[in-house]
Amino acid sequence: MRYFVGVDVGSTKTHVAIADETGHLVGFGKSGAGNNQVVGYDGMLHALQQGFAVAVGQAQITVDQLAGAGFGIAGYDWPSQKPDMLKVLSQLNLTCPMMFVNDGVPPLLAASEEGWGVSLIAGTGCNCRGWDRERQREGRVTGYGYHMGEFGGASELVWRAMQLVAFEWTQRGQPTALSGAFIAFAGAKSLEDLLEGYTEGYLSVNARAAPLVFEVARQGDAVAQDLLRWTGEELAEMAKSVIRQLDFAGETFDVVLSGSLFKGGRLLIDPMWQALTKYAPQARMVHLAAPPVIGSVILGMEQAGVKATAVTRQTLTDSLYHFYDEPVRQS
Repeated sequence: MRYFVGVDVGSTKTHVAIADETGHLVGFGKSGAGNNQVVGYDGMLHALQQGFAVAVGQAQITVDQLAGAGFGIAGYDWPSQKPDMLKVLSQLNLTCPMMFVNDGVPPLLAASEEGWGVSLIAGTGCNCRGWDRERQREGRVTGYGYHMGEFGGASELVWRAMQLVAFEWTQRGQPTALSGAFIAFAGAKSLEDLLEGYTEGYLSVNARAAPLVFEVARQGDAVAQDLLRWTGEELAEMAKSVIRQLDFAGETFDVVLSGSLFKGGRLLIDPMWQALTKYAPQARMVHLAAPPVIGSVILGMEQAGVKATAVTRQTLTDSLYHFYDEPVRQS
């Protein structure tokens, strides 16, 4: 029996999953943040070693029994980082073929049957990556959020929402129920107190406040509704840039949606999809139905020459229920 490992290295947690050649998961390890931009390369190695120890122990195998390894790594953004990544991964003592990619890529393998297309992520942050049919070309955004004019994650949504709240106070914009929601979230005494505390750094309104924007929008607040429309259109702009890089506008291809922000539903997704399909009419919306580590496992299988089928993908997802302590399906 051959075994394959997939790893999802994230900014808040790291997942390591081991599957056999039938597609059944036999080991799963979870550890802390592994993004080198958050914890450094030593922290990345520590998270990987912890996750591997648990997964290998559950699978009752040794690492030299692994036939292929796939890694999706948050923080792997530029080719110049490859030597440092290889230095970390070499300390796992793997003897099998392996491949590592930015963590925006595995959702494609987990959700698109053909394993190519566009992956659009709207979680705490935002990202967009794409592969062409032959996987010879990759399209991408920077992944650096509002610093690079990429808006679409919870952090960017709340960042913009706080600007709109400030516009109410300065009478630059309309009154909005977001003000009251954020006052309560931060424990402020008033709108002025909220803005003082936020700008001085002793009150926090962060990505965890994103669900409040959806709640206020659903209650009919025009400012919140416009904000979600804007966010959806900004997500579409990221996807369109990747589509443009890969010459997909006239193709039929999957756009895989992943991340907690898409759980907010149609107020965000409808304007996004309308803008995106105006540019690429044959695009197909696919919701990621499993954690991205499933895509990393498939990437690991491919390194050993094993092509995952739709049945394999479903088996991997279903067997994850035995190990995973959070809701698996995101769609």
